[in-house]
Amino acid sequence: MDAVVVLVLSVSCLLLLSLWRQRSGRGKLPPGPTPLPIIGNFLQIDAKNISQSLTNISKVYGPVFTLYLGRKPTLVLHGYEAVKEALIDHGEEFSGRGSFPMAERTNKGLGIVFSNGSIWKEIRRFSLVTLRNLGMGKRTIEDRVQEEAQCLVEELRKTNGSPCDPTFILSCAPCNVICSIIFQNRFNYKDQDFLTFMEKLNENVRILSSPWFQANHNQLSEFTLEHLATTVNDLFAAGTETTSTTLRYSLLLLLKHPHVTAKVQEEIDRVVGRHRSPCMQDRNHMPYTDAMIHEVQRFIDLVPTNLPHEVTCDIKFRNYLIPKGTTVITSLSSVLHDSKEFPNPEVFDPGHFLDKNGNFKKSDYFMPFSTGKRMCAGEGLACMELFLFLTTILQNFKLKSLVHTKDINITPVANGFTSLPPPYQLCFIPV
Repeated sequence: MDAVVVLVLSVSCLLLLSLWRQRSGRGKLPPGPTPLPIIGNFLQIDAKNISQSLTNISKVYGPVFTLYLGRKPTLVLHGYEAVKEALIDHGEEFSGRGSFPMAERTNKGLGIVFSNGSIWKEIRRFSLVTLRNLGMGKRTIEDRVQEEAQCLVEELRKTNGSPCDPTFILSCAPCNVICSIIFQNRFNYKDQDFLTFMEKLNENVRILSSPWFQANHNQLSEFTLEHLATTVNDLFAAGTETTSTTLRYSLLLLLKHPHVTAKVQEEIDRVVGRHRSPCMQDRNHMPYTDAMIHEVQRFIDLVPTNLPHEVTCDIKFRNYLIPKGTTVITSLSSVLHDSKEFPNPEVFDPGHFLDKNGNFKKSDYFMPFSTGKRMCAGEGLACMELFLFLTTILQNFKLKSLVHTKDINITPVANGFTSLPPPYQLCFIPV
């Protein structure tokens, strides 16, 4: 009995000591739910729906609050105003890359996505200039995307209208665009080297999609060949998986909403016709198609909690003192699904990006690529690929579902990092 009493007292003292140390270590951090010793607030977060967990907590503590992911405090920003104030108004102070354990194991803190400090600034500047130069060669990047769009159509024709899972083909197309830019050469979709490369790329993405809480960050100080190689890998990983996932989700949503598909195809017939390939200039005359693509990106909420940021110096933010090195989570989901900006945000509706006259309407709340200094460097290429690939597919095929529209499941499958569409099949019927 005495041993039990001693054990209870010891655990109680440990609990109180841990709570005191966490509270005293907060300084002037925002309030948040009370953390438990060692594990912090992990029990209050649903790993299968982190975004909804953050929303629930924000209803109690407001748009800026503190979570303990283990023993370290993490600043959480929820809603457009808080995210904008941090990533845009205080962009430099919030431009660090937060801890991402799985990336540190695979990328070692190298490359453009997971590096920090002056090295990150240098590699980002180098990457943007180099890509711009590569696109200014004999063929523009748009030419390369158009060529790949036609190759994609030819591959889809080989299905002969039979049911197929589009995952692999839709992954090959954006990957080949990056190959065309980096290697100045595209590959046949059956090329064994290309298939092996795709397999390794997908495996890396699966690793990075594992839960990303808790770990030490390693600062680099050299601009090395390994750093450049990792940067190229980042371009493939970021430029392939996110675009192919968005394309796959786009087709699923178009199957679910055939009236939207019909409007898009009518616009393609009217503006582009059947005898030439779509080009980026066409987008200016295709507001409904443009709105549909934006709505897909808003609705699917591909990266709900963004990649983690880190505060680069002590900063006073909304009367709180945020210490240098604090990890920051920004809820992009709370911005993309803001009901004040997007009425009925849980409904897929291209009208969210159209004015009363049917013209395309921009929105500051459109942040699928994040915002500020850490905004995705490949946004322009991704937008080009989405427009040209989708319009070229819909110019050449009717989409046929294997089940009734009411039975099509569009519920995302969370994998710890991105929101993926559920597996499905469809038929590409030539027109």
